[in-house]
Amino acid sequence: MTAADDFALHRAHLIGVAYRLTGSVADAEDAVQEAWLRFSTAEGVRDVRGWLTTVVSRICLDRLRSAAVRRETYVGSWLPEPLLTTDEADDPLASVVRSDGVRMAALVLLDRLTPEQRVAFVLHDAFSLPFNEIADTLGVSEASARQHASRARKAVAGAEPPPRAALAEQQEVLEKFLQAMAGGDIGAVLGLLHPDAIMVGDGGGKVRTAVNTITGAEKIARFFFGLLRKYGFEDEFPQVRPVQVNGDLGVVIPAQGGMTPRVTTFTVHDGKILAVYDIANPDKLGHVDF
Repeated sequence: MTAADDFALHRAHLIGVAYRLTGSVADAEDAVQEAWLRFSTAEGVRDVRGWLTTVVSRICLDRLRSAAVRRETYVGSWLPEPLLTTDEADDPLASVVRSDGVRMAALVLLDRLTPEQRVAFVLHDAFSLPFNEIADTLGVSEASARQHASRARKAVAGAEPPPRAALAEQQEVLEKFLQAMAGGDIGAVLGLLHPDAIMVGDGGGKVRTAVNTITGAEKIARFFFGLLRKYGFEDEFPQVRPVQVNGDLGVVIPAQGGMTPRVTTFTVHDGKILAVYDIANPDKLGHVDF
């Protein structure tokens, strides 16, 4: 088996690790590519998967530290780059999104953590790496690695998203929601939104979306209808394309009528929309085929 063949066996796993650590498709792909370059010239690697996981994690840790600095001046809410997949068996990312840990709501939780906490938490709780290896990745003692993971668990405790709804249920709710929006039926829209629903938008200060988190069905409905009026869609609903976003259903909305392109995804629970995530920052959509 060649080095390329050996690496290919672990590529999907590495993408999953890198994406969960960074929340960035571009950073994940770059980290995995850099790991390949290092692996292609390495000698005597016995545990290929473990070696590559450590290398990718170290690269991602550096990216996370840089991102933490950038976010200090970021305008509005920060959302991960959407990871779009299909049901096709040959989709290389299909296995990545099967985990609840890459859902948009779960990744938003991880953004509460420091880079060191995020790496320790993800590597141990999601990928079962031992703390001695995590300590080596972080460049700290094993006790410190354990402490980072423990603090991360406390930070996200009680805020985990509900279990992923079946895709059939998500599809039914999303279709009803889009029909209600297209028909201007605010009563139906309100009936499909959970009373405590939230909406998080990420425009990066470059395009229009919610700057702050919107809480409550009525406020979210008003925002959506206001956005349609803003872009002149009172009489004709904009074109949307259903897609899977981080394993949940969402829509791709191409540029039209003055509206900038965006990807919007939903968390469905008990037949209602519990959360809406609107990613409109063009810097996070370069990999999306509109």
